Amino acid sequence: MSLRSHRFALAFVLGIFAALAAPAATLPPVVGVALEHARIPTSAVAIWVQPVDAQRPTLAINAGEPMNPASVMKLVTTFAALEQLGPDRIWKTRIAASGPIRGGVLSGDLYLIGDGDPVLTYERLWRLLRRLRMLGLDTIGGDIVLDRSALVLPAHDPHAFDGRGLRPYNGGGDGLLMHFNTQELALFPGSRPQDPVRLVEEPPLAGVAIDNRIVTSGKACEPWYRDLDAHLEDGRLVLTGSLPAACGPRIWATAPLAPPDFGAALIQALWLELGGKVRGKVRDGVAPADVPTLITDESPPLAEIVRTMNKWSNNVIARQLLAQLGRDAPAPADAVSAGAEAARLRLGEANIDISGLMIDNGAGLSRDARIRADSLGTLLIRAWRRPWMPEFVASLPVIGRDGTVRRRLVDSQARGYAHLKTGTINDVKAIAGYVLDQYGRRHALVMMVNHPEAANAGKAQDALIEWVWTAGPPVSPRPAARGGR
Repeated sequence: MSLRSHRFALAFVLGIFAALAAPAATLPPVVGVALEHARIPTSAVAIWVQPVDAQRPTLAINAGEPMNPASVMKLVTTFAALEQLGPDRIWKTRIAASGPIRGGVLSGDLYLIGDGDPVLTYERLWRLLRRLRMLGLDTIGGDIVLDRSALVLPAHDPHAFDGRGLRPYNGGGDGLLMHFNTQELALFPGSRPQDPVRLVEEPPLAGVAIDNRIVTSGKACEPWYRDLDAHLEDGRLVLTGSLPAACGPRIWATAPLAPPDFGAALIQALWLELGGKVRGKVRDGVAPADVPTLITDESPPLAEIVRTMNKWSNNVIARQLLAQLGRDAPAPADAVSAGAEAARLRLGEANIDISGLMIDNGAGLSRDARIRADSLGTLLIRAWRRPWMPEFVASLPVIGRDGTVRRRLVDSQARGYAHLKTGTINDVKAIAGYVLDQYGRRHALVMMVNHPEAANAGKAQDALIEWVWTAGPPVSPRPAARGGR
């Protein structure tokens, strides 16, 4: 063979390898058909797929275009928090006293000192206060002082996103965040239409009167919450709408008060419920540096907290964690803006392209948030190679099994073979995470849709997940195909 022929053959082979190495830029037909049925153009979609053990993506569509990820932005918050704080990070809430306790009476103020704990539930608060009672404290001679100075936060308007300020997902962070600033209402429908719906408040809030106007209906159960609403009227929490009898008891939630007022109402109600007395009032304040601690309560580790956040897409936890990243920023920076910058730094240090990245609250409940599909995909690959990878993956909902994807692909062989975070707001539907294919190879997957018909994109996303699950055999030998589980 001539030298010219050798060069031609070599060029031909290299061209084939280059073509094989380049990511596909054409939608899989099954995904394209689903998008066409949903009336969503390809230009409104960003996709990125790559095996976690590969160096390049196998599929990239509009992957360099910044898109709104909705709650998929929580993956950025999770990555940055695990990277900066570590999966074993805990938060400590303290109770301290400014005077001695004699004969069951505290001569001074009682301080509840926050640490920015994202998951300080009312059950844990009840346990803290009960310990005080069991230690012999009956009466607080001064005030109960709530110290929320652990986090310096900007003003937060819960009505700003969608005008529904009493919905729990619109809540903000706080240095002494209690029970996600949420009041849960256990609803018990009657047996006939128009029967009153009984309720139990959990937790109780001192001074918050509830005007319950919810009645029983004869409608089908799903979605059971469609007719329920809450608003404040003359200082009362007014509940309206109906609950189908077919649903049985349900838990509904509202956020009737701003964090400082919520905390004061909760602590007062719990202390009185435990039989305690307070001669002063419940108020905000800062504990003296040398005030002695009586009791300390520790949060679960961050690994468990991000699992709670991502499985059920808890916006308040995400806001709280972002603020924790910027907690130690020097004045005048607030913890939220400093936390957003810290998240950008953590991603940049991990060699993740942050061009086009816009983080405002860490939760994705935003019209301004943006990230590129290739940046999210690279984040997933980097997370897979981190020592805290098991905690990161375990925080994501399992398709067809739990969390926000428990009802998706329940009849598919891919059920149980994907850990995926979802994101949904008006005009946005996104999903990102990991898919284990039928040959045992794991892939990072991202799909974001920004379009007025985005709500109809679920089938296209499911089609992409199944397409990855049924991917052809990889180059190296793999185990025989397995059935679904």
